[in-house]
Amino acid sequence: MSSPIDSYKRYSEEEMLALARGFAELMSHRRSVRDFSEEPVPREVIEECIRAAGLAPSGANRQPWHFVVIGDPKIKSRIRAAAEKAERSFYEDPSQHEWHKALTPLHISATKPFLTSAPCLIAVFHKPNELGPDDHPVPNYFVKESVGIATGMLITALHTCGLGVLTYTPKPMGFLSEILGRPPNERPFLLLVVGYPAPGATTPHASRVRHGLDEIVDWV
Repeated sequence: MSSPIDSYKRYSEEEMLALARGFAELMSHRRSVRDFSEEPVPREVIEECIRAAGLAPSGANRQPWHFVVIGDPKIKSRIRAAAEKAERSFYEDPSQHEWHKALTPLHISATKPFLTSAPCLIAVFHKPNELGPDDHPVPNYFVKESVGIATGMLITALHTCGLGVLTYTPKPMGFLSEILGRPPNERPFLLLVVGYPAPGATTPHASRVRHGLDEIVDWV
């Protein structure tokens, strides 16, 4: 059973180009923020951004994502302690030398103060399966692709609202499931750090370098 696409609006080519250029300009100002103000973010804004993310396409429309919004300072402190423990192991691992070298221009270290200074963390979980009757697992499809699209939409929505966002992927991330009490069919995908940039916040020059259009696209 299908229903008509009654919300579709077609624009003229001039309007399309203006919208595309305006959006590209908006996103050109997106930066990964690591220095956050402690000023709280309105809950309703976060809710609407997550609502938008939940409209992402997904394999078989299974919507295999779950978002946990963390504002409790005690929980943020636990997450920071666990994340920094994992990070220290990573930075002390000589086999990761090339990865360490790649991070050097970005001034990234094992210390993660943004996990406690930012007012809001959003843990994104992916669900390889749903728990059916008698906890029997029912598989989801294209799970990481679907959750990646939803996360991209969430980052875009947050940036559009004027919020700073940092994507953070500590390895391993199992501690998030434990601290947040998530069910066994959910696995951590990544952590978004959200808030207003602190006064005087900066980003490394290396992070501002972007490939030009001719480097990222081919027309065939």
